[in-house]
Amino acid sequence: MRRPHQVIVFPYIKTGEGHLFAIFKRKDLRFWQAISGGGENKETPVETAKREAFEEARIDKSSRFIKLDSMTTIPVADVGNYKWEDDILVLPEYSFGVEVFSRDLKIGKEHSAYKWLPYKKAKELLRYDSNRSALWELRRRLTKKRKGV
Repeated sequence: MRRPHQVIVFPYIKTGEGHLFAIFKRKDLRFWQAISGGGENKETPVETAKREAFEEARIDKSSRFIKLDSMTTIPVADVGNYKWEDDILVLPEYSFGVEVFSRDLKIGKEHSAYKWLPYKKAKELLRYDSNRSALWELRRRLTKKRKGV
């Protein structure tokens, strides 16, 4: 059963020059985006993010996921042919980053390609504002100087 939420997930890797971010090209619509998908059964948003990252890029579910504050809502009409309760008109879209240690990802059936890019280049190629906002927040969290700990 489809859960009333969506997720986006940005894989990232630390390099000597900073961080690179993976973006994915949709096979059907031919645009660049984060890993994305909807909840199933009784999944929480983080469980959905872990499952989608595994299905779409073979990222291990035990990897370090970062829940971001960035989120948006999506009209149910734009999500597919799912049957929703009458009072569900928009779905929240939660955002995540996930740290990986290899640039070798395995793309799933929804994508035709992926690229590892620095922030500015990745941001330029992304289609959706929600993806650009989440990528900005992830980059900021990764590069922000931490006090203490």
